[in-house]
Amino acid sequence: MKNFALGNKDIKIGLDTLAAKDTHVAEAIELVGYPQERINPQGFSTVLRVIVGQQLSVKAAASIWVRVQTLAGENAGTKDYALIADEDLRSAGLSRQKVNYVRSLCERVDDGTLDFAALGTMSNDDAVKAITAVKGLGVWSAHIYLMFSLGRADIMPVGDLAVRVGVGRIVGHEDRPTEKECDAIGARWAPYRSMMALMAWHYYSNAPL
Repeated sequence: MKNFALGNKDIKIGLDTLAAKDTHVAEAIELVGYPQERINPQGFSTVLRVIVGQQLSVKAAASIWVRVQTLAGENAGTKDYALIADEDLRSAGLSRQKVNYVRSLCERVDDGTLDFAALGTMSNDDAVKAITAVKGLGVWSAHIYLMFSLGRADIMPVGDLAVRVGVGRIVGHEDRPTEKECDAIGARWAPYRSMMALMAWHYYSNAPL
């Protein structure tokens, strides 16, 4: 599998290729310009931070993440978290459910179900399956990891509300597309669906209503 194909140069090439045959894409670029790359590290800490930040504001998630890192250490791994009591993770701000998710993440890494080194060689579907084997990590979380940590170019995270709103506005839908509808719309943009997901976020945030 090709990874790291979602840098600024790749984004521009992909969107320009689509714009040459899709007037909706061309008009979106003209209106809001190109979205920028977003690159996250690969590995355990990135996925752990996704769990910590679920259903929280950016500010609250950042505060709890600092406290969790203080407990375990900045570059802590699964063995380090095994030494931390559930009560201490709760005191750092994690809910009981999120503590269970952290334990599941550590278990799936330790038993080899989630092998971060191997994810880069897997197909998108197999990588999603490995990530979602962790309790608390759904398809959306897997798609975000594939896009921003592995740099996969052909992901459409239809579970993201802002992506669906942005896609709907770009193609001129009056109503927000369902996940199924967004997936069908996105099929026309393969193999550059990640670029269009970035454009959808960008359009959602910047296009005048």
